[in-house]
Amino acid sequence: MNAPTQVAHLVPEINQREVPDALIEALKARFGANCSTALAVREQHGRDESSFQAPPPAAVVFAESTKDVADAVKLASDHSVPVIPFGVGSSLEGHLLAVQGGISIDVSRMNKVLHINADDLTVTVQPGVTRKQLNEDIKSTGLFFPIDPGADASIGGMAATRASGTNAVRYGTMRENVLGLEVVTASGEVIRTGTRAKKSSAGYDLTRLLVGSEGTLGVITEVTLRIYPLPEAVSAAICSFPSIEAAVRTVIQTIQLGVPIARVELIDNNTVRMVNAHSKLGLREEPLLLMEFHGSPAGVKEQAETVQEIAAEFGGNAFEWASTPEERTRLWTARHNAYFAAIQSRPGCRAISTDTCVPISRLADCLLESVAEADASGIPYFLVGHVGDGNFHFGYLLDPNEPKEREIAEELNHKLVARALALEGTCTGEHGVGLHKMGFLVDEAGAGAVDMMRTIKRALDPKNIMNPGKIFSL
Repeated sequence: MNAPTQVAHLVPEINQREVPDALIEALKARFGANCSTALAVREQHGRDESSFQAPPPAAVVFAESTKDVADAVKLASDHSVPVIPFGVGSSLEGHLLAVQGGISIDVSRMNKVLHINADDLTVTVQPGVTRKQLNEDIKSTGLFFPIDPGADASIGGMAATRASGTNAVRYGTMRENVLGLEVVTASGEVIRTGTRAKKSSAGYDLTRLLVGSEGTLGVITEVTLRIYPLPEAVSAAICSFPSIEAAVRTVIQTIQLGVPIARVELIDNNTVRMVNAHSKLGLREEPLLLMEFHGSPAGVKEQAETVQEIAAEFGGNAFEWASTPEERTRLWTARHNAYFAAIQSRPGCRAISTDTCVPISRLADCLLESVAEADASGIPYFLVGHVGDGNFHFGYLLDPNEPKEREIAEELNHKLVARALALEGTCTGEHGVGLHKMGFLVDEAGAGAVDMMRTIKRALDPKNIMNPGKIFSL
């Protein structure tokens, strides 16, 4: 494996480039108060939800239009200075860190829903629109956008990291749901990719190239998305199990039988305990599946009854329903707050989050061995998973003042990724490579494929200014 576990290598490589005073002066002349060099603002834009630390960017530009982004990138390109796009800062893999210095371009003020094409089931938005805002803005049309990574992430950031989340088992990921993009390239040129048509055979698929590129090929300034009719009926249920294996076997059989379940989330007993304390719930402190069914009333009833029968075969008990929107919201809010519940359970800690995904038939093999290793390590952890598509996350809770804990956690992650790759899975199902998984990418894709990625990067960004130091080194 190419991802080292020695403590000396568990921090990002910092290689700061000079940011000339002339660039800062030019940015201030162009953007006025929308360019800040205040330390507090720079520090806010120089960290995310990862456990990494790096010096903050030299300046932050608050863009309010595509032209703002293009002008900022052109100025940075003139001085060969790095550019790091910033949405809401919810990344878990160090995507936002200025490891090579440079400027941060904050697109959060570009937050307009531009076009709703209800008849065609598409919507076009600016990158700073968040997923909750989008669904609030389109709910009157009877439509919704299903991709739900948990955090109220920006659509631009979700496209850049190829995010997915709890609904992916039924609705897919950002890869399947982004139809087109507007992007500012490394030279400051504005290009468009894709159309609102459902398919196209016109040239290279640049949309798919840019979705998941993590800001290394351009800054996304518009996104055209698929949206879906709100289901006629929605029902959620929770079910406790005597073991993680029983819960996972239930999910595997459900998927293999073709039950069109919309969401199925695994929460281990550690996480249930943390969520109970954080969200003031009374869930049984056993491994838990949280499920949701979408469709017609009859279809939802049939799906739920089928899953309940499967769960019973594996010892599932305490099957509870949440049919009202308020009850469903309460349960899903608790699930989405699992990360923060875990952090709160060990004050002062930081979390290293894993992100493996394996074929559904290999899920039990991968997950159970990894649980045994985590239990034996003595490191506090939580476990949640979008197990309907074979994706799960350990969060190892570390004392930042104890380097040995980080070393143990990285070793656990190292073994977990090796196991997932051996089972024909991936090192990252939805968080992206960022800083943390650069070595693992070589193990997964192979040196030849990574070299091809480097060739694309060099061709499109010859000065290496677009979020450098992420995904792979040049």
